Amino acid sequence: MSTSTDPNMPAEPWYATFFGEDYLRIHAAYLFPERTQWELEGMLSLVRVAGLPEAATLLDLACGQGRHAVPLAALGYRVTGLDLSPVLLRRARAAARASGVSVRWARADMRRIPFASEFDAVINIFNAFGYLESEAEDLAVLRAVAGALNPGGLFLLETVSRDAILRHFVPAAVDHLADGTLVLQEQAFDLRTSRLAVAITLIEPDGARRTYSQSIRIYTPTELCGLHEAAGLQVEGVYGGLDGSPLTLDSLRLVVLARKRTD
Repeated sequence: MSTSTDPNMPAEPWYATFFGEDYLRIHAAYLFPERTQWELEGMLSLVRVAGLPEAATLLDLACGQGRHAVPLAALGYRVTGLDLSPVLLRRARAAARASGVSVRWARADMRRIPFASEFDAVINIFNAFGYLESEAEDLAVLRAVAGALNPGGLFLLETVSRDAILRHFVPAAVDHLADGTLVLQEQAFDLRTSRLAVAITLIEPDGARRTYSQSIRIYTPTELCGLHEAAGLQVEGVYGGLDGSPLTLDSLRLVVLARKRTD
């Protein structure tokens, strides 16, 4: 991963530094156990219907703090969790130890998945796609996914719906954390590039401030399916959520289920 020599540019891309302890604090109210449970039930229903074998090998791509990888391992799947954040991987390892399950953890860039033809399924859940700098880099992720899958293996991607963002766009919001910290979020959507730019400022009770920036490509279903096909992943279903509901203009989520081609 290259860094810029421009003094006005950050030394690292935003996604290399954003996913730390503050990320966990900001999202704690949204990533409650009940949400994780219904996400698991939904994704497993979709991939089982598509033919996922018992005791399958699974890769949780951008696994974060192990929110899905650990309970999947508890269900008997052979799970690998891959993420770039050392902070989140430490949390994931601790969660696996506390649950008494075995998960293989790997720290890597999702464009360079260090496994070949090893998994029956790869999952990528909760807006963990589109972080990279260009469509070509996102395509590299999908090609890496295809390379990591066994022939006929499944890929399940779940992210936000572009239509939902545009129909319910909120340029600014304020949230309060339990410890009194204020979270200010400002965002802008570039219709030409389809990138969502977000600035998040944390104001601690003592007045200390920290600001984080994000830039995420939000794909249409057509674009996302095209990228899958270009990567050798044949799309088998597009849904409006992990419950398998139809994708409509009112869908808040977008789910793509694809299979690695065997030809």
